[in-house]
Amino acid sequence: MNVSEAVEARRSIRSFLDTPVSDEQLSQLLEKAARAPSGGNVQPWRVFVINGPSMPKFHQFLADTDPREKPAYEIYPKELPSPYRDSRFKVGEDMYKLLNIPRDDKPSRFAHLARNFKFFDAPAAFFCFIDKTMGPPQWSDLGMFLQTFMLLAQEEGLDTCAQEAWANRSQAVANFVGAEDNLMLFCGMAIGHKNPEADVNSLVSDRAPLEAWVKFV
Repeated sequence: MNVSEAVEARRSIRSFLDTPVSDEQLSQLLEKAARAPSGGNVQPWRVFVINGPSMPKFHQFLADTDPREKPAYEIYPKELPSPYRDSRFKVGEDMYKLLNIPRDDKPSRFAHLARNFKFFDAPAAFFCFIDKTMGPPQWSDLGMFLQTFMLLAQEEGLDTCAQEAWANRSQAVANFVGAEDNLMLFCGMAIGHKNPEADVNSLVSDRAPLEAWVKFV
């Protein structure tokens, strides 16, 4: 698989099989992903892996923890303008259509959103933290590291879902993994093999045409 094929094949998977992923494979992928660009070679990512027996322990820990937390950060601006709001709305409606959940079925929609906190049944995952002293340039480094990991995973036959939703459970996550106080959670990453029978995994999000966001000067 070349890079173009990996980019085309990568999807945010929201239903995984229980097929195990080895710690060795995850270690190799993470080590390769660390070759991602990093301004000043700061390498601001700090990663905590959940896999094997730690996964059910984490799920139980989360179930026993008060879910009412202050989010680590606002995932979207409070007043998201067009065209960004329109794109976000459409991909959500496309997803719920595949799930056969109508707009007025709020309980079912919330139940699906809650599956974020089960990693969509993925057998492996990691949490990506960053030092609280870091600024926007280092946050962009995290994005490059995470994308590099996802493309490498795709090359290895693994599927992924990057999950900023975990910002809403950041304190519980930090407590479980033993993250230092100077670290803040950026996102989670579900890892495994997609369920080929789950309709939601056929979702392909739209992309704006080039002329909508590129100007050759």
